[in-house]
Order: sequence, then structure tokens, then C-alpha cells
Amino acid sequence: MALAISAGKVPLLAQGVTVTGQVTLLDKGDRPPSDVGQAVLWLSGDQAPAGAPTTVEIATEDKQFVPRLIVVPRGSTVAFPNHDPFNHNVFSVSPEDPFDLGLYGRGTTKSVRFDRAGVIKVYCNVHASMRGLVVVQGTLLYAQPGADGSFRMDGVRPGDYILHAWHERAPEVTTPLKVTDSGTAPVAVTLDARGYRFVQHKDKNGRSYSDRSRRY
Repeated sequence: MALAISAGKVPLLAQGVTVTGQVTLLDKGDRPPSDVGQAVLWLSGDQAPAGAPTTVEIATEDKQFVPRLIVVPRGSTVAFPNHDPFNHNVFSVSPEDPFDLGLYGRGTTKSVRFDRAGVIKVYCNVHASMRGLVVVQGTLLYAQPGADGSFRMDGVRPGDYILHAWHERAPEVTTPLKVTDSGTAPVAVTLDARGYRFVQHKDKNGRSYSDRSRRY
């Protein structure tokens, strides 16, 4: 059965309490970040249940991955339909689940199943600007914050957990979290993106895109 996942919330489990909190993303020059909603938070621990695999889509539209980031339980399948009037070649060299879907055109969909937890960086071998992320979770207890940084996780059973917070522009932060029958106080999480530097990825053969002639 597919899981309905929305920003800042995970599906309600049969039992448990709600964990809430606030993510602060520090940016260079004290600028207010526009992408705090791209953070991912999750709980690990003996009480953290595994999520049921699902099937979701990341479309290629206007030389972009839409949505740019998704979070799925381990064992899920991600479909990559091509909505552009030209070819794409979706690939990843991430060690958890490397794949290469080859060149395919508009109206064609190719899919990948992700069986290992981790962050899968997804690119297009044709278009250097295309960057996507599939965050594969081994637990059902995960969430993304809203645009204001607030997040919640429903159905958390009492126990000892580690709260993980991650953003592609900031090092992962972990915090011990004890959840009681009455819940827990709101959790404040700070992620530091001030040291982030953009690095252009290579193509699937490890070459620079600038070394090739453009086809599309």
C-alpha cells in the first residue's frame, strides 16, 4: 500500500505520540535560506518501525527533476517519466544504489528500486544542470519541515531514539531523544550551511560536461 507523505509530516501510525520541532538553517552572510524545506529528519532506534515500500515519481520537466527531492522507505520504486520533448539519461553513481537508465525520450518512463538506505544523488548525463535527490529511509519515522522550518512526526512510540537532521548543503546533525508516554518537548535543530560550496558533478563516465559537444 502506498504511503501518503507530505511536507513536515509522516503517515499516522496506530500508536504513539507526536514529536514536533523547528529546523534552523544557517546560511552565508546570515541570509535567510529559501530551502529549509529540503531538509530531512528521521528517528533511528529499536522502537523505529520500518516503512512499507511504495512507488513514487520524479519527472523530468524543463530540464529539471520534479520534485527535486523525495524521501521514500527502503525497497521503494521511483519512476522517472520524461515529459520533455527531448531525450534524457537519468543516472546515479551513489554507492548505495548506482544505476543508469540510458537515453530515452518523451512519453517514456523508466524505474529504479532502492533497497539500501542512504542519499542517492540523481543526475542527467545530457544536461549538467539537472540534480535530484532520493533519500531512502530504513524507518517510517521521518519528516521534512515546512517553509518555516517546523516539522512533526506522528505515531512515535515511547523509547530512546537518535534524531537525525540532514540537508544537502549542511553536515548531518544527530541528537539523542527520549520519548515518553506524554511525548517530548519541541526539538530545536540547527543545520549549518555556511561552509557549503557548489561543485559541478561529472557525467556518468566521470568526465566534465564542458568537454563534450551539446546535443540537446
